[in-house]
Amino acid sequence: MARVVCIGEGMLELSRAGDGSGSGSGSGGASAWRLGYGGDTLNTAIHLARAGHDAAYLTALGTDPFSTSLKRQWRDEGLDTSLILDHPTRQAGLYAIDTDGAGERSFAYWRDTSAAREMFALPGIAAILEAAEAADLIYFSLISLAILPRDGRRRLLALARRVRERGGRVAFDGNYRPRLWWNAAETRTARDAAIAVSDIGLPTLDDEAALMGPVSADEVAAHWEKLGCGEVVVKLGDKGCRLPDGAVLPPPRVLRPVDTSGAGDAFNGGYIAARLDGFAIRAAAEEAQFLAGETIMRPGAIPDPGNWRERWASRK
Repeated sequence: MARVVCIGEGMLELSRAGDGSGSGSGSGGASAWRLGYGGDTLNTAIHLARAGHDAAYLTALGTDPFSTSLKRQWRDEGLDTSLILDHPTRQAGLYAIDTDGAGERSFAYWRDTSAAREMFALPGIAAILEAAEAADLIYFSLISLAILPRDGRRRLLALARRVRERGGRVAFDGNYRPRLWWNAAETRTARDAAIAVSDIGLPTLDDEAALMGPVSADEVAAHWEKLGCGEVVVKLGDKGCRLPDGAVLPPPRVLRPVDTSGAGDAFNGGYIAARLDGFAIRAAAEEAQFLAGETIMRPGAIPDPGNWRERWASRK
């Protein structure tokens, strides 16, 4: 069992409580809204815990009933919540998901004053970071960096360097959300600094194209590798993924998604879990694709893993 620390922002999630087919963005359909939770690195952390790893989540929440409930539910999923700091005045952020008939999602966010934005400025963070340094692997994303002020970003990247110095590994996902950044130049600087302290890179081609302009999967991999990230898997959506050796691994099956929320997070969780358990890169990517496929066939960002749970237990 590997010790993994995932870092970022876990939020309250509003999603449609119907059959998951989507009412269409802005349609105001009859389906009620369901309150859950999610967040890119949180989703991956839960998948890692479900896969049997010792997964902890490093973030900040409030002291309000919603924050207390979030921590309880995350513990019920198997997450270690001992690295979650309590903010005295702020609370968890909130987002809402709406999906169209093809399962494609749109989001609305209320996160500007979330507790997680100030996690690195709270009392007790020094002890939390010392505990995180001992992890076998830490995982964060470009969204993790986006929500933090400059000093918080600096401290997160410094943590990544210390983990590597102690023999651990760092995994990074280049999730790009333009609304969280001042401009693309700032984003590229932060992304490249994170790539340079990472061992496993998990970019998405669409995100890289949105940030860099027209670019191929080979060019994305070359950029990340040039900056020092030795194991880069480029996610290609419904076309599969590009492996570090340049081969493209197609999806194992053709699906009609119910909700694509959390697909990339599930891929990351499956891939990291498999690599930590000694799977070769291609086999790990196969597990990642299968878990992502199970996820998009159910509503919400982190639904029950379905058939993947039994598949994983049989292959470990």
